[in-house]
This record gives sequence, C-alpha cells and structure tokens, in this order.
Amino acid sequence: MDVLLTGSAGFIGSHIAEALTAAGHRVRGLDLRPDGLDSSSGPAGTADVRDAAAVARRLRGADAVCHQAAKVGLGVDVSDLPDYASVNVHGTAVLLAEMARAGVGTLVLASSMVVYGEGAYTCAAHGPVRPAPRPEEALRAGRFEPGCPECGRPLAPGTVAEDAAPDPRNAYADTKLAQEHLAASWARATGGTAAALRYHNVYGPRMPRDTPYAGVAAIFRSRLMNGQAPLVFEDGGQRRDFVHVRDVARANVLALERTAAGVPGRGALRAYNIASGTPRTIGDMAGALAGAFGGPLPRVTGGHRLGDVRHIVARPDRARRELGFTASVPFEAGMAEFARDTAAAGSAAGPAAAPARQPVTSS
Repeated sequence: MDVLLTGSAGFIGSHIAEALTAAGHRVRGLDLRPDGLDSSSGPAGTADVRDAAAVARRLRGADAVCHQAAKVGLGVDVSDLPDYASVNVHGTAVLLAEMARAGVGTLVLASSMVVYGEGAYTCAAHGPVRPAPRPEEALRAGRFEPGCPECGRPLAPGTVAEDAAPDPRNAYADTKLAQEHLAASWARATGGTAAALRYHNVYGPRMPRDTPYAGVAAIFRSRLMNGQAPLVFEDGGQRRDFVHVRDVARANVLALERTAAGVPGRGALRAYNIASGTPRTIGDMAGALAGAFGGPLPRVTGGHRLGDVRHIVARPDRARRELGFTASVPFEAGMAEFARDTAAAGSAAGPAAAPARQPVTSS
C-alpha cells in the first residue's frame, strides 16, 4: 500500500514509518518537521495537517492514511482549549474531508486510553460503577482511591474493554474522542473503513524528554540522568498498562492491512485497545528505571494533579482476535532499553508534528 502517515517525524510516527517500510509498504510522510521517513518521494512533506491544500497534495495516489499528528498532554488550563481543538479536531476534520475528495477509504487513527476516563470498577454492594472525578480535598488528604458513587465504599479496579462508555476528563481526552466521532461520521458518509487504536502508556526509544507534555517515563528518566530521584505522585499505586513503541508500530501495520481488507466492514469505525495486557503501577515503572540506572531510588511525594485518573488498565482481547496483535516486548527489557536511550530528542517539534501518544499520567 501507499500510506500517508501524518506525524511521521514524531516519537510514535517515526517507528510506524519504519515498520510500514519493513512490511513492504510505501510511506509518504506529513509533518511540521522535514526529518520524517518517506519511502515514496524522499523527505517527508513539511506541512501542517490543518493545511487543506498541502494535505490534498500528499493524498494524491495514496491507498490509506495513518493519522498520528496531534497536540498531546493533558493541557495546562482552559486557555489551552483552542489549540487542542484546532490541531486535534479541526486538523482531523480537514484530513477526513480531503480523504473523501481524494477517494481514500482506509484510515487508522491514533486514539488514546484517555477517552475512558477512569477504568473499570466494581463495588461489592452495587456491582459495576463509574466513579466521579476524585475531589481535590480527597487527594490533598491522601485518599487516592475512588469510592463508590452510591455508597462511598472502596472499589475493586478491573480491566476496561472497548465497549465501555467513554468518559473523557481533560482537554486532550475530549479531542481524542472527538477525532473518533469524526472518523466514524466520515466512514458512514463515504463507505470508508476506520480503525481507532486506543494507545495505552507508550514508551520506548525516541520518546521526547524535558517538554511540558513528556510522558511520565521520560520525566523519570530525565531526573535519573541528572542523578535525581524520580518523583512519584500519589502513593505510586496508580495502575497503568505500559506498551512499547515498537509494539504500537506493529499494531498500526496490522490495523492498516486488516482495515484495507475491509475489516470491520465498509462504513464503520472499530476501536481497539493497544496495550500489553499486563498492568503495572507507576511505582513499578519508576523502580524499573531507577534499577536500570543504578539509582537513586524513586521518592513518593504524595502530590497529585487534577485530571489524572487512578487506574486505567486495558483488556486487549479484541486486537488479538481481529488484528492478530499481541505485545511482544517484555516490561523489564523494554524499560532497560528505554533507560539506555539517553540520546532521545530533547523536544517535540510542534503541535501538528508530534504523534498522538499518551499524556503525562503521573510524575
């Protein structure tokens, strides 16, 4: 296939470009930076995904689109809303409109676990429940676990599947869900086929560091490189699913190939959790990185950030059944490799250049 890859110079996008090329596909990149891999015509097309004319030029002759370009992170405050909406929502709308004009009917979209909000929980008295956002007074008092919205009792966390009701809780999450809605509308209107890959906590080589939107793994690594202890928010018990970027890239190749073959069917969007299937805590991750560096040991601060969720762990069964995807990079080996990747890029290039990846979930 001839694939237009937006965000081709970014953290995840650059790995996808390599994986597509290795699988025999041709890559035409679109990024704000000119250093994205492009196997069809030399350097990547340097352009903003919101530039309809530039997108139209890059789409000519393409068979499919892999859309990674996005503004990432939770957002600092309400003043960030216009930028998130412009890049993630308007940019995706421009891309979809130009795909319709060009007759390109296959899309793989980088989505995110953040569309779920909190993960799945069960109350012993009330069964499955959806907890409300944790109040600041509870976080300040060190009460980090969400309570049952009916009785306030402690909840048992579980795994979240793709059919869980979305519950976005920050600006980034709002825009990722909006991207899915727009892609579903595009598929229905054009008869196209779309897959939304809901990435869980992605890490690995080339992950940007020392940026306002760096992932928590990159923030911990930066401190360890400077001889400082990683600072872990809350009590370190927040459960996440850490998935290596090479596994994420392979999931994109599988999704493109299956979607181009008509799975799940024309006129539809199908969502997939892209995760390892093995939950770890933020404390586990900080400890693994500190061990790879030989210390110093992580320091649990008890701090918190509004907008963070307590537990979000995926059930990746659908991706295994329908895409043939299973994560292959072990957690310990992946974290050791990540610790050695001290030449990682110092910053992301810009709002439409960086691929959609997980925001900071704790630090």
